[in-house]
Amino acid sequence: MPPIDARLDLELDRLIRAPRADLWRAWTEPARLERWWVPAPAVARVDRLDVRPGGAFVTSMSDDGRDFLPHTDSVFLVVEPRERLVFTNAVTGAWRPAAPAPVAMTAEITFTDHPEGTDYRVVVRHGDPADRDRHEELGFFDGWGSVTDGLAVLTEKEAAE
Repeated sequence: MPPIDARLDLELDRLIRAPRADLWRAWTEPARLERWWVPAPAVARVDRLDVRPGGAFVTSMSDDGRDFLPHTDSVFLVVEPRERLVFTNAVTGAWRPAAPAPVAMTAEITFTDHPEGTDYRVVVRHGDPADRDRHEELGFFDGWGSVTDGLAVLTEKEAAE
């Protein structure tokens, strides 16, 4: 894992009080991913989820549950079961070069055991400081934070049952 570069990268860390295996399932099972991948009241649809290096990660989102717009069109770079997922939107799920809006990024998600659950960490890497700053200005912490809240609610509820 490359070191964090504060000029280029954004980070989010959170303790989620659920087993690492539950977080992994929430990321890798389409029906579970749809339950938290976009902030409510919007809803997500998983169009392609091929969790392997080179596999597609394509989702759509809708405000009304009927009309869906493209949301994520990425490819997985690294898949280490229950430990790490890395994907980029610089290449589409069809292996075509992309010009993603609002910014190109590579996202790394890590899952580490914690005595109270799982240390969940997101590192989003950008190609230059302007993209990093633009992503932060557009609400990286609110957006990824609210999505992480959704992941926590789903997995912590399941862990408590």
